[in-house]
Amino acid sequence: MKTCAKSNRWFPVAAHGQSLFRSGFLPVLVWFLMVVGFDRSVTAADPASPRKGLVATVNPVATEAGLQALRDGGNAVDAAIACALTLGVVDGHNSGLGGGCFMTVRLADGRLITLDGREMAPAAATRDMFVREGKADPRLSQDGALSVGIPGEFATLAYASTNYGRLPLGRLLEAAARVAEKGFRLDRHYVGRLKETRSQLALFPESEAIFLKGLPSVPSAGDRLRQSDLARSYRQMAQGGVAWFYQGDFARRTAEWMKAHGGVVSASDFARYEVVPREPVRGTYRGYEIVSFPPPSSGGVHVVEILNILERFDLAAMGDDSAEFAHVVVEAMKLAFADRARWLGDPDFARVPRGLVSKEYAAELAQRIRLDRASVVAAAGTPPEADREWFTRERNRHTTHFSTADTEGNWVACTASLNTSFGSKVVVPGTGILLNNHMDDFSAQPGVPNYFGLVGAEANAIEARKRPLSSMSPTLVLRDGQPILSVGAAGGPTIISQTLLAILRVIDFKKSPREALAAPRLHHQWKPDELHVERSWGEAVIAELRRRGHTVAVDASLGAAQAVGRDAQGRWSAAADPRGEGAAGVW
Repeated sequence: MKTCAKSNRWFPVAAHGQSLFRSGFLPVLVWFLMVVGFDRSVTAADPASPRKGLVATVNPVATEAGLQALRDGGNAVDAAIACALTLGVVDGHNSGLGGGCFMTVRLADGRLITLDGREMAPAAATRDMFVREGKADPRLSQDGALSVGIPGEFATLAYASTNYGRLPLGRLLEAAARVAEKGFRLDRHYVGRLKETRSQLALFPESEAIFLKGLPSVPSAGDRLRQSDLARSYRQMAQGGVAWFYQGDFARRTAEWMKAHGGVVSASDFARYEVVPREPVRGTYRGYEIVSFPPPSSGGVHVVEILNILERFDLAAMGDDSAEFAHVVVEAMKLAFADRARWLGDPDFARVPRGLVSKEYAAELAQRIRLDRASVVAAAGTPPEADREWFTRERNRHTTHFSTADTEGNWVACTASLNTSFGSKVVVPGTGILLNNHMDDFSAQPGVPNYFGLVGAEANAIEARKRPLSSMSPTLVLRDGQPILSVGAAGGPTIISQTLLAILRVIDFKKSPREALAAPRLHHQWKPDELHVERSWGEAVIAELRRRGHTVAVDASLGAAQAVGRDAQGRWSAAADPRGEGAAGVW
């Protein structure tokens, strides 16, 4: 086990000794919709309800899987695992066992847990592996063999099940396998992704056979997709556990495919993968405690950093639908995203300053915000003692987020991803498991944008066994030690802005999770210098933002968030983003 001196000045590096490898429904859905009645958002007005817990995901079938886990005697952790496994079937363009995840957990006994299941670069990865003739080639980092990092989602789900769950993992895998075997109806979002990526999927025979040949030439909402190989893999995992995936047949098949197609992932890379328990990022905002994910996520750091900046402004007096509110939030986002590009990376390899989340640093940044005019953020700031105070060597509309809670006090926020739609587009032959393309989340060359337009510096350069920087932000909000909100989002870098806006609207504007997720969104990531706003802000607000000097791009929608919460009166609520086709449920 790696040991090292403690310090509270740096973002913590993993305790790699915490190894994973320790010994160790569709008819029902229809009934549930008709009789119990879940919707895209649910409010349980009676403080005595729900009987057991709440679930919110991007897909009704996954939400029902989580609720069934609660009915079967599981807790919120079991519900989250059931959601994740089922989303790997019905929302497989976004997440799955070939990808990674971050899980933030508050246990009934008050413990706060953050589990890092981020993908890891292969041991043979090199700094310039995507550089050709002196320039990064985005095709290599976004599709095919070289784009794949070692997946961590199944390791994380198994770790959480063993340590914090109640139900046998095999039982949850079997339930998800039945969904894959019987098939599910495609929704309009899944169809849209198939159409967008059809040409790339067709480059890989296994992927083409599963996602294209079994459907009409132009897939339509309502078409049924069956995945027999994926069902078989789930059942093999139910019997063989993590050993089948990381040390057995799946690792061997993946390594063989990689060797034949120019990849560098090996079976030993899988065998060396570990779930990493990390120290949460913790902050305060107007008397509430914020608990979020630490590096290699940038999300938690910058949600807390932006909240610290905004705490110095009277947002409630502005109104959350005003140009003044939008302007101040955007200016804070620009400052934080500039810091992201300079400072953030895997803390096992890069020194990430703790000063980024200090109140003192936020006060300095807040002074740079002009209320009447958009500012130019030329470069990142310098947090206090950035040369020596780091987190110590102690213990990403793509992507999907789901939130669960139970009445015993267990709360979960989990964000999972393959990165872009259908990840690398590679399905390991005979397994049905899609592999991620999270190697694109590294800085292929410092200063060169990735798929999402994000730039990074040396802290996020490619290195063997390093974990790429992420925007995933699974976050819990507590009041007087008790959780009141579990929230997170999907959508690349907009994950940070969506999570932030939900928290602001719950705390500053006393909105329910449903109201908070329905409200207009905006996003600015420093580079490119462009403000994205949803059309629902209205023409007057958009015109005023332009008058203040913002370059504004208008979008129909930005991302997808899910949340569960409980207000001061004890009323529970769960909400799925109204921009999608998800569902929230209470049992």
